[in-house]
Amino acid sequence: MTLSIRPATLADAPALCAWNAAMARETEGLELDAAVLERGVRGVFEQPQRGFYLVAERDGVAVGGLLVTFEWSDWRNGDYWWIQSVYVVPDARRDGAFRTLYAEVERRARAAKAASLRLYVETENGRAQATYERLGMRRCHYEMYEQVL
Repeated sequence: MTLSIRPATLADAPALCAWNAAMARETEGLELDAAVLERGVRGVFEQPQRGFYLVAERDGVAVGGLLVTFEWSDWRNGDYWWIQSVYVVPDARRDGAFRTLYAEVERRARAAKAASLRLYVETENGRAQATYERLGMRRCHYEMYEQVL
């Protein structure tokens, strides 16, 4: 089976929306508003400065994807690349899809001279945390705070 990574296109929006909804349901028990989610996914394609999606395909069939967004760091004079909206369909998990997606993000980030790669992970999601650590990521010393508006 051949695994490849490609940039997502607007034609991938339905799959990206479905994957985002499934990820929210699986990891947080949340049901996302489908219309808001669709506008959010399309917003990345409409304003590419927000980021980009990558899609993993196995034998030509999309099996997962992720979003990369950017955060400027004046301390580092560079962008943090945030990995978000990671999802791999259940049948393709543990087969290297995320590892291959991550390798492509890392390659692009190095080429762009990004300050670092970052991501959020649910505090209870030990499996994902172990995966990220195996890829060389480390828990950082920041706690996250939020005010939902």
